[in-house]
Amino acid sequence: MTDSAQSAGNWTPENFRTDVPHSARIYDYWLGGKDNFEADRNAAEFTLQLMPQMLDYARGNRQFMVRVVRFLADAGIRQFLDIGTGFPTSPNVHEIAQQASPGARVVYVDYDPMVVSHAQTVMATNPDTRVIKADLRDVEKVLGESADLLDFSQPVALMFVACLHHLEDEDNPAAVVARYLPEVAPGSYLVLSHLTNEFAPGPMQALHDEAKRRGGETIRARSKEEIAAMFGGRELLDPGLVIVSYWRPDGDPGPNADRAWAYGGVAAL
Repeated sequence: MTDSAQSAGNWTPENFRTDVPHSARIYDYWLGGKDNFEADRNAAEFTLQLMPQMLDYARGNRQFMVRVVRFLADAGIRQFLDIGTGFPTSPNVHEIAQQASPGARVVYVDYDPMVVSHAQTVMATNPDTRVIKADLRDVEKVLGESADLLDFSQPVALMFVACLHHLEDEDNPAAVVARYLPEVAPGSYLVLSHLTNEFAPGPMQALHDEAKRRGGETIRARSKEEIAAMFGGRELLDPGLVIVSYWRPDGDPGPNADRAWAYGGVAAL
């Protein structure tokens, strides 16, 4: 590589841009991973200079995902559709779900070629896991290809963890989620987390503008009210829509819990 990438396997897919930052690789950098490039590291460090709390967000959101999957697996869910998954940093959905219930089926969806290629390599020997390359807005493709492994006549965990803030307002993320909901069986769950702009509206707008200037992905933080609307009026499980660190924490949520500036919740469908 000429990009001096930190990347497991030392490879890049064809037609892959290493000079444009990508959210999955920025997130990977914040979590201490190696699947990132100089452009991603520069964008990640710029963001931390603007808002050091984004590191707490990344860690808090990750732990939210872990707790939610563990809860749903304990509740009897055996199918998981993880949309906008990012890199399979351990422990990931399939590890948590399959530890609780061997044979639990997991489909990961992402549109980034590096994410997909890396995840396919990691999952190659796991018959109960699939990785699909698709844009989350292409609902028919996501559901059609997922049906090769998942049985949508049975309950499924429909997961949008830290991905919908990469859609602009004109994409109408609430409407995107709404298109999935009629396709899953009763007894399913909707899991969602999303960056909020309520605590630092100015820096969050600056982050959006900088991402646009760099040519990277959209980062559009939203209000709690806007995020709540993405559940389509479904009743949320306790404790409702809360800062991710406070969704059923394992004991003390930690001294930086309030700095994880994302709301998360789970709704029964």
